[in-house]
Amino acid sequence: MTNTESTTSTSESNSVRPYRLPTVLSIAGSDSSGGAGIQADLKTLMACGVYGMSAVTSLTAQNTTGVRATATTSPDMLAAQIDAVFEDIRPDAIKIGMVPNAKLIEVIANRLEHFQATNIVVDSVMIASSGDRLSSKNSVDVLCTKLLPLVTLVTPNIPEAETLSETDSGTICDEASTVEAARRIAKRCGGCAVLIKGGHGQNGANDLLLDNGQIAWFRHERIANPNTHGTGCTLSSAIAAGLAKGQPLAQAVQNGKDYLTGCIAAGLDLGAGSGPMDHAWQWRNREN
Repeated sequence: MTNTESTTSTSESNSVRPYRLPTVLSIAGSDSSGGAGIQADLKTLMACGVYGMSAVTSLTAQNTTGVRATATTSPDMLAAQIDAVFEDIRPDAIKIGMVPNAKLIEVIANRLEHFQATNIVVDSVMIASSGDRLSSKNSVDVLCTKLLPLVTLVTPNIPEAETLSETDSGTICDEASTVEAARRIAKRCGGCAVLIKGGHGQNGANDLLLDNGQIAWFRHERIANPNTHGTGCTLSSAIAAGLAKGQPLAQAVQNGKDYLTGCIAAGLDLGAGSGPMDHAWQWRNREN
């Protein structure tokens, strides 16, 4: 074989076969400790087999014990991030997390409507697991009137669901009141599907999905682990990953719940407060 033939053969054997991954854009805040926000979203998206992208709404200085400082992204910069992603690698799904003010919510709604985005999951982050408020109170009306009518699913925990349903604290206390709150949220927010997460409830970690008037319960035993920083970010990102893959909503929710359960059950223990979870638990289980 001549040198030319040898070079050609080697070149052909080393050629790369292109392939495509489903894509998800996370629009959320940055968590400097890595357990929640954009950082948790990107870890989750990779673990769930999709390609993650980001548009940062806010920088935070935080760790497992609390939020120390925040710096909000300008509306123009947020719009530019979203536009840059859509104009090159169009997302198959969108996950929206912490958005600190009404103006940025309006920017997100405007750009997603402009690009006719689909498969939008909103994790209505208002309070961090450390107890710190992350979104301004006057953002709720804009969220409900401008953004949520465009989305596929909103995933409030029980306190957030009470805010979105305009009911008093402590109102959601059993299955019947959870269903009623979900119906109120769907009516207020343009008919989007609603997943009320039961992690703050007293009876297990049971979540309720209301989709086109149909009710489905997703039941899990509560895991005795205080390290649950970023659970809402992780679940909503996993659901968005499922939608990007073409899964029906109920299946994406079930798969997302299963993934989150594994993250918590892995037992990662970092930090002095409510610590992060192990987003790579599936890979570690394979290695063992």
